[in-house]
Amino acid sequence: MLVTFIAFEAMAVGTAMPTAVAELDGMAWYGWPFSAFLVASVVGMVTGGDVGDRRGPRVALPWGVGVFAAGLVTAGLAGSMAVFVAGRAVQGLGAGVMVVLIYVIAGQAYPPALRPRLFGAISTAWVLPALIGPVVSGLVTTHATWRLVFLGLVPLIAVGLLLVLSAGRQLAAPEDPAPSPPGRRWWAVLAGLGIAALQYAGQRLDAVAVGVAAVGLVALVAGLRPLLPAGTAWARRGLPAVVASRGLLAGAFFGMDALLPLTLTSVHGYSATAAGIPLTAGALGWAAASNLQGRRPDLRRERLLRVGFALLAVGLAGTALAAVPALDGWPAYVSWAVAGLGMGLGMPSVGVLLLDQSPEHRRGADSAALQISDVTASALCVGLAGVLVAAATAGLLSLPGAVVGAIAAFTVIAVVGALVAPRAAAPAVAPGAAPHTTTLAAS
Repeated sequence: MLVTFIAFEAMAVGTAMPTAVAELDGMAWYGWPFSAFLVASVVGMVTGGDVGDRRGPRVALPWGVGVFAAGLVTAGLAGSMAVFVAGRAVQGLGAGVMVVLIYVIAGQAYPPALRPRLFGAISTAWVLPALIGPVVSGLVTTHATWRLVFLGLVPLIAVGLLLVLSAGRQLAAPEDPAPSPPGRRWWAVLAGLGIAALQYAGQRLDAVAVGVAAVGLVALVAGLRPLLPAGTAWARRGLPAVVASRGLLAGAFFGMDALLPLTLTSVHGYSATAAGIPLTAGALGWAAASNLQGRRPDLRRERLLRVGFALLAVGLAGTALAAVPALDGWPAYVSWAVAGLGMGLGMPSVGVLLLDQSPEHRRGADSAALQISDVTASALCVGLAGVLVAAATAGLLSLPGAVVGAIAAFTVIAVVGALVAPRAAAPAVAPGAAPHTTTLAAS
């Protein structure tokens, strides 16, 4: 339930945002609620990982849920744009804490044989919000008020928390927690601001954008280095390759997922409903493959991850045909379902590999690194798509050319992921060495 409602908020808020911003007289601030949520969520991921490692998920999860609910109430009752942006930031903080602690609970409460099915269920929990979230949000906003998109979730979030806590009464706090490295939350703030700066730069095509992008890139790199396992950028074997694989999957898929409806509406004249059907096909493919892999816990996860990347690359390459005006966009209905199958195999496998290789006292920090890799890569790839679309809008290239260029970049990312996937297996442990020794040294 918690995952479903986090996903609903992520999928639905974009539909309600134009009405909310117009009512609060904040069109000039339109991008701020999204950026505030994103920056705060990175901080929340680091905070949730640290608190989960020190005090355990049973203690930390209520705080995350409480903060998320407080953000929903603040945004839903906001009388000004400044308060609304603050509410979105509080939501992001709580959501970041929650998504990391769900991984910590998965590692503590579920044996390895059940984790593939668990991560399949978690992936499926994103499907229903993807299918109906924007529609429900639009109906509520049109026929009632946009405020219910936020306030209506509060009692449902409370029910989800009660179910998790009642089922997890036996979850123990860590016996000998390791102290958190100092300054991790400030590094998270720096990384989040770097992402926001790069997104802002991508909306401009002038000299200012170059300077903002340079500053944002420096801030992002500096902030990520203490937060990700050493060797993540080079996909070093073991945990760094697992974290890198999550970013490659998310970046390639969500970069195109954001661009596909625009392609179908602008190049082929599709209605908003028709343009959303390929996204639905991708979500259904994701759910089907997630449940399929959950039935085979005996499969080697790094091999399954490689198959997932290969399917994603095929789906992306096939989607390039949707940018050809003469084909009327129909290939996207099939190709994006194939890409969804790849994600359904790849995403749960990454979660299983992480928990298999992360020692219990670092599970929160490592889960936070996984989520940060996801958010960062997604934001950068969506930003790349935005830059290309802005260039097309400015007449520097055609829109089909911009789409094909973005697809080429995302397909290369998926191919790189297929090459990296075998390195996500746990490093070999020397005879007589303690388990996780190699992984800890790498991270």
